[in-house]
This record gives sequence, structure tokens and C-alpha cells, in this order.
Amino acid sequence: MAPPLTKLVLLILVSSASASASDGSEFVDSVKSTIETVRDVISIVSRFSGPIGGDFRLSNAIADCLDLLDFSADELTWTLSASQKPTTTGKGKGKYNSSGNTGADMRTWLGGAMGNQDTCMDGFEGTNSFVKTLVGGSLGQVTSLVRQILTMLPPTTTIPKTLRRRNLQLLFPPWLKPKDRKLLQAPTINSVVAADGTGDFTRIMDAVSAVPDYNTQRYVIYVKKGVYREYVDISKKKTNIMMIGDGMDLTVISGNRSFIDGWTTYRSATFAVKGKGFIARDMRFENTAGPEKHQAVAFRSDSDLSVVFRCAITGYQDTLYAHSMRQFYRDCLITGTVDFIFGDGVVVFQNCQILARKGLPNQKNTITAQGRKEPTQPSGFSIQFSNISIEPAAEVNNSSIPPTYLGRPWKLYSRTIIMQSYISGFIRPEGWLEWNGNFALDTLYYAEYMNYGPGAGLGGRVKWPGLHAINDSSQANNFTVAQFLLGNSWLPSTGVKYTAGLLV
Repeated sequence: MAPPLTKLVLLILVSSASASASDGSEFVDSVKSTIETVRDVISIVSRFSGPIGGDFRLSNAIADCLDLLDFSADELTWTLSASQKPTTTGKGKGKYNSSGNTGADMRTWLGGAMGNQDTCMDGFEGTNSFVKTLVGGSLGQVTSLVRQILTMLPPTTTIPKTLRRRNLQLLFPPWLKPKDRKLLQAPTINSVVAADGTGDFTRIMDAVSAVPDYNTQRYVIYVKKGVYREYVDISKKKTNIMMIGDGMDLTVISGNRSFIDGWTTYRSATFAVKGKGFIARDMRFENTAGPEKHQAVAFRSDSDLSVVFRCAITGYQDTLYAHSMRQFYRDCLITGTVDFIFGDGVVVFQNCQILARKGLPNQKNTITAQGRKEPTQPSGFSIQFSNISIEPAAEVNNSSIPPTYLGRPWKLYSRTIIMQSYISGFIRPEGWLEWNGNFALDTLYYAEYMNYGPGAGLGGRVKWPGLHAINDSSQANNFTVAQFLLGNSWLPSTGVKYTAGLLV
């Protein structure tokens, strides 16, 4: 039986006020108190887990909430550990998975922890259950507490001088072990997945399950060519996995879960990863549900300091869910229709093919829907040196190409920057589309810098207060790999090529 709402609220308020005073630090006490609150909310939500009257979507929504709250507790624990002992970030997660900037790390983790509750609530869309009402106040309390912690951090972070070097070929972070440096040239394969039975495993999830928990060294899984019709979920315990395929057209992971078929958007992903330090290379992640099935995610990531290199991510609505944390995409193909790059991660895309495709009749395509909720969050999408256009198949009949826009504001402080990229004439002259009337038009931050192509002209752009034409390179530099991701401190260890700044 569900506990009375008043009891739930009282439990949250009491736990919120029970901060430990042993440390004497307001910041530490606040984080400790919030962790306890999250654990109390997990206890509350867990009472509703399992089948509820045969409501498949509701069961999925509750499972999402439990996973997301558990992840919030982890992110808060990393923050607590980093604030007390900056050289470590918790069990099995040492300096190997740090950017080298403790303040930036904590801000990223707290930003993720704040957004998880919204994702939990989003999962109840399409249900008519009392559960959403009962847990909503508790989730809001967690978000409020994390918001307060974020305000305690300095407003800006600086890059350590030791990380400002420009010779990227010689740059290795101080925590990178010598044997890991050899992986940059020729990765040592730990296990092989082959659909034809010639490897160690025939299923990718079996190979992932065999990875040691909280692994601190790069663990390489080679996935041979083939189509793998399975759902892969790399948990938070499976850290530093590197997954290599035979090419984006040869190694394919395929699924078709969708909102219409009862899955939450979060759980519809064909491939999902939480474990820190994930690298994917030369693979395709696809969701084949089709535009009529609405939200259907191909790839979802909450992996901090992660890289997707030379991969294809294909679907229709909500193709790529960059849910949270710092992510880098290089030389990738990303296709979709509505909001097909979305989420609240701190993300840079470089040299990618970002192609809208034909969806439902009378549908408008929006390439991005970034979900920053608070101005204190470090999240945003930065698209550099990329090709933003229409999938070739959609160009056959120009009259059928839907109106296509660079993005729309999913949340109040949505932030997307497009720099030094090609924008095709298939992008509407207005450039950007409203979400719902005047919502977020004053608070969003959208910017364009030195783009080119027939769709790059700024004369016909919408006249929103939050839309900016950047003319100053120093301002644009804030959204480069070196500044936005602190990439010089961790990307060299991945062996993936990148450009630290702007093209000059």
C-alpha cells in the first residue's frame, strides 16, 4: 500500500535537515545531507517497483527513476570524495577518470545529478498513475538541494597551466599509465564478439558482463562485423571500456524500442552507457522503429569523459540522447527527424555529418533539443567543423523535405553553439524553432560563429534575445574542446584525433 503523501513529504523534509556536522564544512554537509535524501527517495520509489496493474510503461518509468536516483547518489558521492580528497573520486574511480580540474569535475557531476529527476518525471508521460504525484514532490526536493550545492561552487573554473600546452602529440595527462600510452597506437584486445561464433562471445552484453567492475585500465572489446540485434546497457560499474568494430557500415547494433510500444524515452535506447571513460569506434548504433513510433533512441550516454569516434548513430525522433556528462563525438554520422540530438550533456561534436531525414507528413525537423535547466549547469552542445544538411535519400524529391531547423529549446536554459560548420540550404532561414510560444526565448543561449554554406546566412534568423551571432574568437573559444571539455587533459589518452581550439 502506498504511504500517505504527508508522510512522504515529512520524510523528505526531515532527512533534508539531518546534515552531518562532523566535517564543519557547509559544502560537505550539504552534499552528505543530499545523499541521504536521495537514498530516502529511492526507498520511497522502490515501494512501487514491479508490475503495477499490467501497466508496462509505468513499470518502466519507475525502473528509470530507481536507476537515475541511484546514479544521482553516485554523482553526489564522487563530488563529496573530490571535495575532501581531490586525488580520488570514490570506489574504483581514481585519477584515471578525472579531467584534472576538480571544480569542473564537481560541476559536471552535480549538473548530471540535478537533471536526473527531470528525466525520471518525463518517464511518466503517457501514464495516468497516482505514483507520479506521490513521488513528484520528493524528486523536486532532490533537485532543489542539488541546485543549492551548485551555487556553492565558484562560477567559473580555470584550466591548470600544465594543461595549456599545444603540442597534442606529446601531451599525456599525469595519471596516464605508460602501458596505456601504447594503446594509442595498437589497442590490446581483451575479448572478441562475433555473431558467427568465431570469437569469445556471440552477444555484446555477454562480453560487457565479463568486464571487471570499476576497471581502472582500458578494457578493449572487439566486435566483428555483423548485425547484433540486442540491447546493450553498460552500467556505471563497467568503467573504461573501449569497443571497436569493423566500420560504421559493418558492425551494427540494432533495436526498435519506442515510446509508442510502451518504453520510456530513456529506456528505449538500443545502446546505453553509464560507465566512465567509454570509447566507441567504427560501429553503428541504430533504432529502426520508424518515425511513426515517435521517441526511439539509438544511443544514450551518461558516460563521463567518453568518446564516440567514426560511428554512425541513426534513427528518427530522439536518435542520440546525450543525457549527461562530458562527451566527445568525432567523425560521426548522426541522422534523425525530431530533436534527434538531445539531452543535457556537456558535448562537443567535431567533423560530423549531421543529417535530417524525411519523417512523418507535415512534421518539422529539429536537429537539437538541448536540455540545460539551470544557468549554473556546465552543459550544452557545441558543433564544430561539421556538415549540417539533409540525408541524400530525402533530397530525391525536394517537395517532400520537411522544414528543418538547427534546434529548439527543450528546457529553460537550453544552450547550443554551431561554429565553423557547413549549413546547407535545406535549413530554414529562421534557423531555430520555438518549443512552445515564448518559452525560454529570453533565457536560452544559441550562438553561431563563422559558419558557411547557403543556410548559414544570419539575415533571416529569428530575433530572439537568446540568439547570438558571435564575432569575437575569444568568446567562441569558450565552446572549444580545450575550454568546454577540458579535453587536453583527457582526450590524448583515448588515441582519438581532435582539434583543441578554433580553425584559423
